[in-house]
Amino acid sequence: MSWLEVIVLGLLQGLTEFLPISSSAHLRIASGAFFGNDPGAAFTAVSQIGTEAAVIVYFARDIWRLVVAWFRGLANRDARDDPDYRMAWLVIIGSVPIAVLGVLFKDQVETVARNLWLVATTLIVFGVLLGLAERFGRQEREISQITLKDGILLGLAQAMALIPGVSRSGGTITAGLALGLTRPAIVRYSFLLAIPSVFGAGIFQLPDIAAGDGPSAVQMVVAVVIAFVVGYAVIAWLLRFVENNTVYVFVAYRIALGVALLAALAIGAVAAT
Repeated sequence: MSWLEVIVLGLLQGLTEFLPISSSAHLRIASGAFFGNDPGAAFTAVSQIGTEAAVIVYFARDIWRLVVAWFRGLANRDARDDPDYRMAWLVIIGSVPIAVLGVLFKDQVETVARNLWLVATTLIVFGVLLGLAERFGRQEREISQITLKDGILLGLAQAMALIPGVSRSGGTITAGLALGLTRPAIVRYSFLLAIPSVFGAGIFQLPDIAAGDGPSAVQMVVAVVIAFVVGYAVIAWLLRFVENNTVYVFVAYRIALGVALLAALAIGAVAAT
């Protein structure tokens, strides 16, 4: 990989990871359209460590509170009434589906799932689903009202993001809105839910980066640092944005990008694999 590609993909990762528009799709499209290759699922997973590090820094107090409450609850039955203890378990349980499915379908995720015809289709289909969830979701439940059933369903929604174009945040936001959660509530939970799964995926894929002929160790570190800095700024912006705005702008963007990609594939401007 050239340094230009590393920098561009690091910027894209930071800009798109937390928006419901699929960072993995953007990395795959940009590499295919402008650099004539596929950075691979391993590059995507490892670069996400940077954006998730931004989540840890931004939500450090919240995360520390959840961790402390979880350990207290394990040691003391009386401490299990703490809402933070319950939320910690919801994050853990919600992270299980993507971990299990990621291991079981690793080969498919790294090959057929990265076909640009599929990416374009998922961008459009899940963009429409996001719009429907925004339109018909009741948006009356707060983060403290997330149930065990919600946690499992949201975890399954996050797991769909193993397919580029679905979007991890897009899947969870769509499912959360459909379940009646408010936009700020589901976005905040989505940030927390991503931490175990994304860090786990990044560590799981590190051997593939080291064994492959892709970016060097130094290039990978630079991509992670860029993704961290840009991602931190995007977190602050998105939390403010969803307070008073719908997600229709992301719906329109997803559909437009998907249609443009289909057109580019149809005329042979971009190779599907």
